[in-house]
Amino acid sequence: MSPNSTTMSVNVTFGRPLFYINGFSNMLYANYYFMFLSVVYVLTILANAFLMLVICVEQSLHNPKYVAVFHLAVVDTCCSTAVIPNLIHTFIFSSQFIVFEACLANMFFVHFFNGLQSLSLVLLAYDRVIAICFPLHYHTINTNTRMIIIIVVFWVFFSVMLLVVVLLVARLSFCKSTVIDSFFCDHGPVCKLACNDISANSIFAKLLIALFLILPMVLIILSYACIVFQLFKITSREGKRKALKTCTSHLILVIIFFLPILVTYATAMVSAIHPNARILNNSLSATIPPLLNPIIYTLKTEEIMEAIKKLYKKTRFS
Repeated sequence: MSPNSTTMSVNVTFGRPLFYINGFSNMLYANYYFMFLSVVYVLTILANAFLMLVICVEQSLHNPKYVAVFHLAVVDTCCSTAVIPNLIHTFIFSSQFIVFEACLANMFFVHFFNGLQSLSLVLLAYDRVIAICFPLHYHTINTNTRMIIIIVVFWVFFSVMLLVVVLLVARLSFCKSTVIDSFFCDHGPVCKLACNDISANSIFAKLLIALFLILPMVLIILSYACIVFQLFKITSREGKRKALKTCTSHLILVIIFFLPILVTYATAMVSAIHPNARILNNSLSATIPPLLNPIIYTLKTEEIMEAIKKLYKKTRFS
C-alpha cells in the first residue's frame, strides 16, 4: 500500500484508520539528518543522565532549585525519547504506516513531554523569583516537598487536559486522506484529515496552547520583571552581578525553547511556511533543547561545576 493509495481513500469512513506519516519523505539528504538526530539522542541521554547523577550524589545540591533542575533533566530525557527513536524507526526502516491507537499514544507522549518543558522553565523561574526577591524567607517558602508537590500537580493537570484532547481525536472519522503531513502524529495535521466537525478539537487545542505555552511565557516575563525591580533595590554592584549570574542559565534555556516556537508561529501568521521547513523546525525545536539544557546548566552553574570537581576528586582518591 503506497501513500498515493492512502491519499486517494475517499468516500469511505474509517473509524480506526491506518495513518501514513509523510514527514521527511520528500526531503533531500534526510538520511544525514536522521544520523545527526541519532547522535543528538545519544548525547542527550548521556548529558541528562550525568546531570541527574551529579545532583543525586552531591548532598549540597539537594535543595528546591536542583529538584527543579533534576525534573527538567527527566523531562528532557523523556521528550527526546518520545521523539527521536520513533522518528528514526519510522523513516529509516520505512515504517511510516501507523495504526490509530499507536498514533494517539504517540500524539499524547510527544505533546505531553514537550509541554512539560515549558512548565519546567516556569518552575525554575518561580525558584529564582523566591531566591532573589525573598532571600531571607527562601527556605521557608520554597522547600523540597513543596517543589515536588508543584511538579506532581503539573504532571496530573497537564496529563488530564491532554488526555481530553487526545480522546476528542478518537471520536473523529477519517474519510479523506490519511496521510499525516508531519514527522509524528501531530494533533493539528491529524485533525485536518477528519471529515466531521473539529470545532471542539480546535477549542481545546487553543486552550492547551494558551495554558501551556503562552501563559508560561507570560509568567516567566513577569518573574523577570519582578527580579529586575528587585535588582534596582540592591545597592552593591557585586550583589547585582551575583543575582544576575544565577539567572543566566535559565534565561538561555528560555530563549532556546521559546524562540524557535515564536518564530514558527510569527512566520505562519505572515506567510505560508513550506511544509518541509515547518517539519524541520518543529523536529529541531523538540530535540535540540533537551540536549543543550543539561550542558548549559552544567557549564554555567558554579554549584554544579564544584560538585563535579568534588565527585572527580572522590573518584580519583578512591
